[in-house]
Amino acid sequence: MADIILEMKNIVKEYPGVKALNNVNFKVARGEIHALIGENGAGKSTLMNVLSGTIPFGQYTGDVVYNGNICKFNNIKDSEKTGIAVVHQELALIPELTIAENMFMGNERANGMGVIDWNKTYKDAEDAMKRVGLKESSTMMIKDIGTGKQQLVEIAKALSKNCKLLVLDEPTSSLNEEDSKMLLDMLLDFKTQGITSILITHKLNEVAYCADNITILRDGQTIETIPNPNHNIDEERIIKGMVGREMTDRYPERVHHVSKEVAMEAKDWTVYHPVYTEKCMVDHLNFNVHKGEIVGFSGLQGAGRTEMAMSLFGKSYGSHITGQEFINGQEVHLKNERDAINHGLAYATEDRKTNGLVLEQSIAKNTTMARMEKIASKWHIVDVLKENDEAEKLAKSMRTKTPSIQQAVGNLSGGNQQKVLLSKWMFAEPDVLILDEPTRGIDVGAKYEIYQIMNEMVDQNKAVIMISSELPELLGMCDRIYVMNEGKIVGEFTAEEATQEKIMSAILSSDSSKKEA
Repeated sequence: MADIILEMKNIVKEYPGVKALNNVNFKVARGEIHALIGENGAGKSTLMNVLSGTIPFGQYTGDVVYNGNICKFNNIKDSEKTGIAVVHQELALIPELTIAENMFMGNERANGMGVIDWNKTYKDAEDAMKRVGLKESSTMMIKDIGTGKQQLVEIAKALSKNCKLLVLDEPTSSLNEEDSKMLLDMLLDFKTQGITSILITHKLNEVAYCADNITILRDGQTIETIPNPNHNIDEERIIKGMVGREMTDRYPERVHHVSKEVAMEAKDWTVYHPVYTEKCMVDHLNFNVHKGEIVGFSGLQGAGRTEMAMSLFGKSYGSHITGQEFINGQEVHLKNERDAINHGLAYATEDRKTNGLVLEQSIAKNTTMARMEKIASKWHIVDVLKENDEAEKLAKSMRTKTPSIQQAVGNLSGGNQQKVLLSKWMFAEPDVLILDEPTRGIDVGAKYEIYQIMNEMVDQNKAVIMISSELPELLGMCDRIYVMNEGKIVGEFTAEEATQEKIMSAILSSDSSKKEA
């Protein structure tokens, strides 16, 4: 019989107008990697918030049994004392502090007089960093290391607290394939050290690779737990469990009506880093997108895709920007984001929580904020009735799960937040929509709905630029794909020509040619 480290029994958590968890049962064996999957809004993060004490005892019903004891955690510190650590999707690090300072914040290494012992702090930090393969100095600033390494700092921070049960919420959502595999291999190594892991992810290939068991949640309820002894999962069974229906096609069909008219074009576009102004981030780029076309941009992390998109969107990134930008055949000189919106350009950021949405504001306010003049009265005052009416229409067409459009966006799941972000730009009625990692961290059902929105846009003779780190979705959705590496375009493929192998080959061959030069 399995040695059970965690059992959550009959967990119920209600919010006004919605039952987030409805009699959930969840059991984890000691030393295993257990995948917890489900659509956005299924209740995964809420369940882990109950486990960690973020939702304190008394605000839910049911029992949390850890190491055979019923736990009544009132906060995160209570759960951490027992060896439970949660690494959230949004990293809780302060960029201007060092790795060591971030690692022991609230858990400082002090001497007998209560003064921080910096020698011990740096040594303990570097000991924890070795366990996750980080070779940087613990005195480095967080802002000076990449996202993948920041994720490792969070895990090292958890291990420094004598963690026995590690919960990772979408840990690879912002990582490239190489970094993702390294992180999953680390979980397998932790398993040999007796550490139990709960992995929340939407990437079924990751589940197949490392999970011993898979529990599916849907609409706040436990659907089933599936053993995965051979690491050869039945994807269709899992998807049906997640969305409540079979999905025979991952990508919606589209009749291709690509126009000869160019919707947007960049010529010789060059952008330098905003702080390190000698560093070229986008190097003499030339590309175009036609009306009725979805054009994809592929590349490894740091290729310059986001920097390109933001700089084109009203110079919202970069310095020493040169080159030409054309929209609907006319050269434009966009001074700021408002200028870009007025010229029919929209940019849906990859960082929806920080730069895309105002989390404290309602769905209605977020939906209309990009073009508030559309809901203003003749006295330039917001017509609240009109605002609510427009927001209701878009929430319905986007199938946003919410009890009300007055709900704060911060209370929504990741997938529904993404739908609000898209609603904001649909309301702005752009001619060209740039989508930066539009399906990052969201489930297969929500992805399909976003793909449908993209198809609807190009059916209206508009253009979509899709930046994605997921090659299958670029291949499944795009008419053409540009490949970027180190700020340059190193390949271009039609939908018929493109394969994962050709795209990766374009990246690797450009690296090789640089080394030879």
